[in-house]
Amino acid sequence: MAVYKRTYKGYSGTLTPKWSRFLILPRYSYSRLFKSKFLLLFDLACLIYPLGCVAYIYLAHNLSFLRAFGARAGMLSVDADFFLTYCSFQGGMAYLMTAFVGPSLVSPDLANNALPLFLCRPFSRTEYVMGRMSVLLFLLSTVTWVPGLILFGVQWSLAGWQWARDNWWIAGALFIGSLIWIVVLSLIGMAMSAWVKWKVLAGTLIIAIFIAGAGFGAAINAVMRTRYGLLINLTQVIATVWRKLFRLSADTGIDLMNAWIALGVACAICLWLLTRKVRAFEVVK
Repeated sequence: MAVYKRTYKGYSGTLTPKWSRFLILPRYSYSRLFKSKFLLLFDLACLIYPLGCVAYIYLAHNLSFLRAFGARAGMLSVDADFFLTYCSFQGGMAYLMTAFVGPSLVSPDLANNALPLFLCRPFSRTEYVMGRMSVLLFLLSTVTWVPGLILFGVQWSLAGWQWARDNWWIAGALFIGSLIWIVVLSLIGMAMSAWVKWKVLAGTLIIAIFIAGAGFGAAINAVMRTRYGLLINLTQVIATVWRKLFRLSADTGIDLMNAWIALGVACAICLWLLTRKVRAFEVVK
């Protein structure tokens, strides 16, 4: 449109509230992601174990059925160990989902030079990261703490109010422990997606971070004759935090304070990597 004609005018419609602008990104990301049949099948597969846990809880309270098979009363218990095992298994499924979904979040925008189009609008880098990260936060929540709290509710309904009053902290440990793991996985997935534009390689690197961390940690312990190499193994680190949250003995060989520091350092490195890549321009030397 020629400027001299003076026929243009500004937008006069309603504006999106500033606090919710970042939600625009996940809205379109979901529509793209759920076109993948593999993601839908994997999401359904992640619900198989929680359904098995529901059956376990039912059997634990159906004594007449158990006695028909010669089982002893109290043989099946729903306690902190049960929910810790649930967190460990579903945490592994969340890890695999991050390797599949994470690489497709930031890398397409970088590969197509789309970031300037986002950031030239009243849309900050923080809002961009929050918008992309909220995709993983939602998807990983659907396979971790959301089914976990449903399991807690099922156990509550069968065991009664007294069990809920005595074990309310299990629900808190389940939610907080899962949320910590989700944040760590989301930041790692976002960082790898920002630095590696090839999706397959980025997903492989996300998996390799945990495998290589375990291997390097064991090598450092063997060579240096120390236990600090375990801090590189994020699986062992989060296991230490989970065991403390569920009030179980932490026999992972990692001190709780060191575990929190290791998680904080991992998140800080991922945020630093994101700030280096998520910008409105790129300097090519």
